[in-house]
Amino acid sequence: MHSPASSASTPIHWKASTEEDFGARSRRGKIEHSCTKAATAMVDTPEIKSAPITPRPPISCPPSQFHSPSLSRSPLLSPVGEDGAAVHGKAKPAVKSAASTAPHTPRRWTPRNLTPRFITPLGSPIRKAMRMTKLDPRDAWLPITESRNGNAFYAAFHTLCSGIGIQALVLPVAFTILGWTWGLINFTGAFIWQLYTLYLLVQLHESPETGMRFCRYLQLCGAAFGEKAGKFMALFPVMYLSGGTCTAIIILGGSTSKLFYQTVSGRTDSPLTTVEWYLVFTCAAVVLSQLPNLNSIAGVSLIGAITAMAYCTVIWIVSVVKGRLPGVSYDPVHADSSLDRAFQVFNALGIIAFAFRGHNLILEIQATMPSSEKHPSAKPMWKGTKVAYGLISACLYPIAIGGYWAYGQLIPNAGMLTALYQFHGQDTSKGILGFTSAMVIINAVSSFQIYAMPMFDDMESQFVTRRKKPCPWWLRAIMRTFFAFICFFVSVATPFVGSFSGLVGGIALPVTMAYPCFMWLKIKKPEAYSPMWWLNWGLGVLGMALSAIVIASGIYVVIDTGVTFNFFNPQ
Repeated sequence: MHSPASSASTPIHWKASTEEDFGARSRRGKIEHSCTKAATAMVDTPEIKSAPITPRPPISCPPSQFHSPSLSRSPLLSPVGEDGAAVHGKAKPAVKSAASTAPHTPRRWTPRNLTPRFITPLGSPIRKAMRMTKLDPRDAWLPITESRNGNAFYAAFHTLCSGIGIQALVLPVAFTILGWTWGLINFTGAFIWQLYTLYLLVQLHESPETGMRFCRYLQLCGAAFGEKAGKFMALFPVMYLSGGTCTAIIILGGSTSKLFYQTVSGRTDSPLTTVEWYLVFTCAAVVLSQLPNLNSIAGVSLIGAITAMAYCTVIWIVSVVKGRLPGVSYDPVHADSSLDRAFQVFNALGIIAFAFRGHNLILEIQATMPSSEKHPSAKPMWKGTKVAYGLISACLYPIAIGGYWAYGQLIPNAGMLTALYQFHGQDTSKGILGFTSAMVIINAVSSFQIYAMPMFDDMESQFVTRRKKPCPWWLRAIMRTFFAFICFFVSVATPFVGSFSGLVGGIALPVTMAYPCFMWLKIKKPEAYSPMWWLNWGLGVLGMALSAIVIASGIYVVIDTGVTFNFFNPQ
């Protein structure tokens, strides 16, 4: 705006300057008049609120609403008044003012959350369901987790097939050392103990905090104890339970195939040698092993479960119906020294522990199921597991009690199948003997698939990790055939591994009885000195101590009793 002095010195621009000055004074007068009216309104209405020019700091929700599973409204969704403030309770309505309607610099929108409104609040089921599906992308290329459409029935089939087998037939051997009372007490205690650790593994499969699924036993050990410590503690037992069991299955299947041929044909000789029978069984296992993933062998596991229950039932029924053998004694075997007696007792505990196998496969079986917050995989898995172990107990108890009652101290170390042929091979029909042998063979070739699956998964994971793509079908077939024939070679080289049932039970005991307790303590972190804290510490320490003692006892008994190490000479 120009001063009078300047306008006098420049008369040409005087008229324009006068009009500009007059317009400015007119606008200033209007603004002062509106401010006077606004001040009067503020005196009449003392609760007027004006919106701040700068944005307010974001409001943080209380913890209860961050984790609320309902869709109730949170403070972030409260009604907002016209002045920009949240309306709570019975707040008085805001009164419009000239200042609020006057044009001002628009407030900048600051996003409080990147989540769309229809997914809020933060603890909604949709958000949690999305969090519960955190999976490794490579799992879609591996045989254990390639298919996730399993259910409680599939879980029961796999668990029953892996949880019962030929190892159940050696249970009466443990009773010859422990006797009736201590045999039943230890067997029942071990059954409850392993069922409890099975429950722990099912619950540890999914982490509610991170949403991570541990689809393999080694993964859970790594998450609990660290990558290096987990591999050091569990790699050998888990791989031995997989590869070693497949080797024992080939020995069992091949020798039983030879026995089946001799029973059906009525000939004492055989056109094939024992090694050739091993090869025939291995070829049958290789054909079935080409099924792509764990869910695809659910039907095979069902057949294996049915055949296992069938031959266990037939063997104990025939043994009980034929009656006790003459001169049967139920007195525990007496050793020459207290040291020998102690080692025999612990070896018997190892035989009982050997009867409970399959814990190294529980997480893999559960990994085949879909999971969400509303329908977690633990529910159908535990449901199927309870049914499976109900049937397992219905097979194991009659085998242990009926077998020991029928044969007593006369039962051979190889178990009930050998006792059936040895003591009742002449007075039992060929149909029953042939049926029993056929059931054992079918169960063996079915069990081979589920016990080999962790090894197949590990071999393919090496390829997937390096090449970042799924394994082609032809390479998958080559790797699985290679693994099967490696097991065949080991079975031919060491056909006496069946004599180490107590030693094998000691090696597998931490995986079954001890590690799940320690993993529960490490991951769940129960309150110190609470009942769960004491229970898991006690069972874990006891399991590790028993494992060391049972392994030592198994080695001692093998050396003391003597085992024929017929390398490359299966009988």
